Amino acid sequence: MKYTDEVLRYFPVNIYNLLKDTLEHNKKIEEDLQEIRIRSNKPIILKLAQADILIEYIVSIQEIMQILERLCDNSIYSYKNQICKGFLTVKGGHRVGISGTAVTENEKVINLKYITSLNFRIAREILDCSNKIINEIIDLENNTIFNTLIVSPPGKGKTTMLRDCIRNISNGIPNIKFKGKTCGVVDERGEIAAMYHGIAQNDVGIRTDIVENISKSNGMKMLIRSMAPEVIACDEIGNEDDVKAIREAMISGVKGIFTMHGKNLEDIKKNRQINNLIEENLIEKVIFL
Repeated sequence: MKYTDEVLRYFPVNIYNLLKDTLEHNKKIEEDLQEIRIRSNKPIILKLAQADILIEYIVSIQEIMQILERLCDNSIYSYKNQICKGFLTVKGGHRVGISGTAVTENEKVINLKYITSLNFRIAREILDCSNKIINEIIDLENNTIFNTLIVSPPGKGKTTMLRDCIRNISNGIPNIKFKGKTCGVVDERGEIAAMYHGIAQNDVGIRTDIVENISKSNGMKMLIRSMAPEVIACDEIGNEDDVKAIREAMISGVKGIFTMHGKNLEDIKKNRQINNLIEENLIEKVIFL
């Protein structure tokens, strides 16, 4: 699979060979792999959708630092800001979580030392996964979209669904005569577009502008000022600042598509800020996955 070489290239030769053999000799593991967990003085764990695979190889702290140096192009200092946020994004859109001893100043993380764990999260695009819901989002009569909230519990695909909705809205959908819209994506944690050296590793459409590593509220304001989007999108809204920025965007005529954690309407009602958007009819469609 494409991701195999994109991810395994960062590992020292011993670990590389172990992982390569495991994946090549069991295609089911390769197909279902979600995470590779690396912890100092612990065995390697491959996390699948329904199970964990234990590889009896004890990883040394030196090997973890070798991996980190490769992730940072042999210049850990130049990646300090990303490391302080707890993750790096690599080519292919794969995201590597980092944990260790935090160094703080004024309640802000300014460094991570004694790195002890790395978590390689495998990025997978599922093109056209939004086909089942896109007709509920598109407002064909006005060639725009309904302000939409996609709701699901963690790990059930809401970010993947959001990404494919953005791609369709941005590109347009010729078979239903929907013209593509200029989209602005606030990618706070780099999980939607997965930017790597300024290039989106995931397909979010030809009319999409992306701002990443910024709060959702500030990112929405920046995009509206600078890029004049017709549709704005972001993942996992919830706090008061997010909702205030969404309200301002919608009142100014920008449409929006967002996600949040939840299982049902009761979960939405527990978030007073988001529930107010629905009661005010600023959110026009709610879709549960």
